[in-house]
Amino acid sequence: MNLENPSQENLKFILDELAENLNVVNREILDPKDYDLEKYGELKLMYDMIKQKGQLSAPETQAFIDELRSVRKDA
Repeated sequence: MNLENPSQENLKFILDELAENLNVVNREILDPKDYDLEKYGELKLMYDMIKQKGQLSAPETQAFIDELRSVRKDA
């Protein structure tokens, strides 16, 4: 899958992967309809960072979740 191009399908994939990697219980905060494709680059950067880093500490996980909240449409 080529994630370089912003699309709804790629956005959903990235958000699903972030939810898995961050062990998000409340998946509502990662609903693709709540994110704008204009923020795709920021979300892709977070995805790449998490994939590269692998295991995150609790404070790192919270920081990523806070960042996700900041790029939501209703933030």
